[in-house]
Amino acid sequence: MHFRPYLNFNGNAAEAMAFYQSVFGGKLDLMRFKDVPEMPTPPEAGERVMHAHLDVNGHSLMASDTMPGQPYKGMSDFGVTLAFDTVAEARRVFDALAAGGSVGMPLEPTFWVEIFGMVTDRFGTPWLVNGGKMASK
Repeated sequence: MHFRPYLNFNGNAAEAMAFYQSVFGGKLDLMRFKDVPEMPTPPEAGERVMHAHLDVNGHSLMASDTMPGQPYKGMSDFGVTLAFDTVAEARRVFDALAAGGSVGMPLEPTFWVEIFGMVTDRFGTPWLVNGGKMASK
């Protein structure tokens, strides 16, 4: 079984997913509403993302845009957790996600892992970043 987070954006999914690809690497596939065969799409929705898939070494992050005129409540009450083998990689990713975003908790030592921090990126996605060795039981 694999958990695969699926994020929703309000017209900027392509920009967000390109940013995530620049941070995490991987292969990004993106389909816009205008490219979906036999699907009636209002013209103002054509450039919005119907489905995006970022594959990073077999791990997936997926996303889409809402349709124009649909209410968008933003992202809340969840977080995407990341775990890195090294403190250095956790810091690199945390700093990249924090650029233009907001830090909820700076990277600090914890009882479960060498460092942990929380950040919401400039697209509104909340991330929980773990780095280094897990504490032994």
